[in-house]
Amino acid sequence: MSVLSVHGLCKAFGGVQALRDVSFDIAAGEMVALIGPNGAGKTTCFNLLSGQATPDAGKILLAGRLVGGLPPRRLWRLGVGRTFQITATFGSMSVRDNVHLAVLSFHQRIFRTDSVDRSGTDRLLAQVGMQAQAERPCAELAYGDLKRVEIAMALANRPRLLLLDEPTAGMARDERDELMALAARLARDEQVAVLFTEHDMEVVFDVADRVLVLHAGALIAGGAPAQVRADPRVQEVYLGPA
Repeated sequence: MSVLSVHGLCKAFGGVQALRDVSFDIAAGEMVALIGPNGAGKTTCFNLLSGQATPDAGKILLAGRLVGGLPPRRLWRLGVGRTFQITATFGSMSVRDNVHLAVLSFHQRIFRTDSVDRSGTDRLLAQVGMQAQAERPCAELAYGDLKRVEIAMALANRPRLLLLDEPTAGMARDERDELMALAARLARDEQVAVLFTEHDMEVVFDVADRVLVLHAGALIAGGAPAQVRADPRVQEVYLGPA
């Protein structure tokens, strides 16, 4: 069974059809890139999958359960984690406290407890390579490290589905490579289904198992990276001929 199944997803804003009849599936352990030109509908798709917006039509299933239209807090409980284009951490709080806050939120909602030891928090920090900076305020961190903290927070709910919205935007090349290697490791070792948007095509074709291409709200291609890169329509509307 697919972790995420999307069928006939549609969303309009006034007279603008942001998504039209979009369908795809993602399996556990799979890294799938969602690419396309600006205005293609990528962020709208992410917002529908994470509960920031409600679809006009279509179905979203998480491990076979209908979840379209559920608010973000409900999807968080069900195992959907998300990061954003612009990192969202509490700058005055330490790295450890930011991550522990996410862990505590999950435990309060699932296990109804206000007391959680920090072993789970420390495990997440180790997972993203931030143990050495655990006591630093997030306001002092480099941008790539902030992205790592945000991923740790997204992992606090033990997600089955992880949504990464332009995870490497604004990052140096070495930071970018390290972050995407981390995402690939999570997909493989933890069997998390990962969907990510990205404008850096080198990143996309290096790490994605499959690539989906949106244009004007519709999926125009999908498949293995080499297959998508060679698609004449994808070259025409987005990649260019070279």
